[in-house]
Amino acid sequence: MTYQGSCHCGRVAFEVEGSMEGAMDCNCSFCRRRGALLWFVPRTAFTLLSPTADYATYTFNSHRLQHHFCPTCGNAPFSEGGGKDGVAMVAVNIRCLDGVDLGKVKITPYDGASR
Repeated sequence: MTYQGSCHCGRVAFEVEGSMEGAMDCNCSFCRRRGALLWFVPRTAFTLLSPTADYATYTFNSHRLQHHFCPTCGNAPFSEGGGKDGVAMVAVNIRCLDGVDLGKVKITPYDGASR
């Protein structure tokens, strides 16, 4: 299935293809504050529809993930980085996807605060 997503104002838009089996609710200091529910997909399944100049990037801690956000509305629709296996991946905030019924998505807690 192909999902359409964006930040709140639409400046940062993207498509992601895959089967959403669930999402992760991380309790690290960053994810907890932004309220993201993350679906991890290979970078090859993600297509950015906006210019890279349309988003800003924040990193912290190990700097393994680049957390992208819209400088206009402040929404953070996705992050990028390398997985433990070295394969490029994207963590999509499913709250930013059109047509996803969050009540039907299996949400798995992740203890990022302890890492």
